[in-house]
This record gives sequence, C-alpha cells and structure tokens, in this order.
Amino acid sequence: MELRVLNYFLAVARERNISKAAKSLHLSQPTLSKQLKELEEELGVTLFERGNREISLTEEGLFLLSKGNEILTLVEKTTMNLRKDEVVAGEIYVGGGETKAMSLIAKTMKRMMDAYPEVKVNLYSGNADDIMGKLDAGLLDFGVVVNPTNKQKYAYINLPQKDRWGLLVRCDHFLAEKETIIPTDLVGIPLFVSQQSLVSNQISEWLGNDLDQLDIVGSYNLLYNASLMVEQGVGCALCIDGIINTTESNLIFVPLQPELDASLSMIWKKNQAMSIAATKFLDQLKAE
Repeated sequence: MELRVLNYFLAVARERNISKAAKSLHLSQPTLSKQLKELEEELGVTLFERGNREISLTEEGLFLLSKGNEILTLVEKTTMNLRKDEVVAGEIYVGGGETKAMSLIAKTMKRMMDAYPEVKVNLYSGNADDIMGKLDAGLLDFGVVVNPTNKQKYAYINLPQKDRWGLLVRCDHFLAEKETIIPTDLVGIPLFVSQQSLVSNQISEWLGNDLDQLDIVGSYNLLYNASLMVEQGVGCALCIDGIINTTESNLIFVPLQPELDASLSMIWKKNQAMSIAATKFLDQLKAE
C-alpha cells in the first residue's frame, strides 16, 4: 500500500464525498475512484459504503482510518527528524499524565528550544496506559507517567517530583471540613477514580487491601471532566493535588492520611533510535 494512496483514502474518509476529495487532492474524480477501487482490491476488503450523496466507512474502513492516521503521523515524525547529525532540529513528541512534574519537562524544553530554535515539541495528554500505547506504536519519544507503572519493557529515569493523593470535594461537603482523609472516611461516599490500571492497587493498599468497601460510581482518565461531576455533587474524586486549581472555586482538595505519594518517571522505548533533538532533550533532563 503506497503512502500516496493512503493519503487519498484519508481525504475521502474526511470529506465523505468523492468529488470533494478529488478537488482537494487536485485529481479527477475517475482517477481517484480508480485508485480507491485498486486499494480495496489490494487489501481484499470493502472500505466504503457508497451512497447517492455521501459515502460512509465500513468496519474495515474505520480500522484503516485509525491506523492510517497513525502511519502518516509516524512517517511525518520520522521525516522531520532525519536531519544531519550536526543540525539539532526536528520535533520531539512527549506524552504525560496529569502531574505537576510536567513543569520540569516544560522548564527543560524551554532551555532546549532557546538553544536550538529549530526544535519543536508536540504534547499528548493521557494516563499511563494511553502513553505506553503511543510509545509502543512509535508515536511518542517520551512519556511521563505516575507510578506505580509497569516499566519492564521501557528505559526510564525517575523524576525528583512526587505527587500527593487526596480527595477533591465540594466546599459544602462534610468531608471538606476535615484536614485529612482517612480510609474509613470514604466508606459509603460516591467516588470517581483514575482509570490507570495500576492506581487501584495503590489505593487498595492504602485502604488495607479492601477496595470493595468503596462506592465507585465512575472513573476518569483526565481529571477536569471528573471535577465537573464533583461540582455538581455527583461524587468526590480521588486524585492528585495541584491538577485542578481550587482557588476561587467551590472545590477543595483534602490530602489522604496516612500520606499517599506517587513517584514519577519518564519512560521511552528500550533500544530505540532517537533523533538528535530527542537525545539532546534527554541529556538536558538528566542534567537537572
């Protein structure tokens, strides 16, 4: 499958109309239709359901749409970073969960981009499971994850920051009056918890390995939307301090007791060939 034809497919998937796609690609409609038909024959599947005015994607077409975007992103990323060794340029792709440790990444990136103006950074937000999936697919250079995270197949460095766990509650909630939250305070309280696969183990250990006693009404991968649920009184959210700005809001963060801290790591694929820009960035971060 040629990248040129993959671009044609993505254009049609985007426009949902052969004529519009052909115009955007500066091709004739018969030429584009022929290319798409040959692509379907090559793959042995039907990618489109053709209607009178608009076409839609089949299940196979939706799969190719998802993977096709990833393929072209990876090609673009690789092309941008294939520069001569003496030129520090290109793009660095960094993913991160919700953590104040991203401020260290930002500080390092600022020095990096001041020294090498041709370097650009692309940020992706997600939890550890999301980040590792993007790393495995080659779509990220680095990921900042909140531990515990299974880092067996990654190279990593531990970051100096630590995040503090607590409970995000409305100011009029009875738990907002407490200075700290102990395990028994959470019994019977509707809770939102992080989707990160290993976080529940950490919370379970803090509770004394009795996660069943919690009334978990929902989960989140990024905290902002969960905070809206908290504002509406749907429940409280077990979360990390400093992610939601509670100043001049009706929310308050109450830390857990005993204290529950999370260490942080930056991870990347083992034995991967890094661009010059990514290597320089890693060197800068290790020097912090």
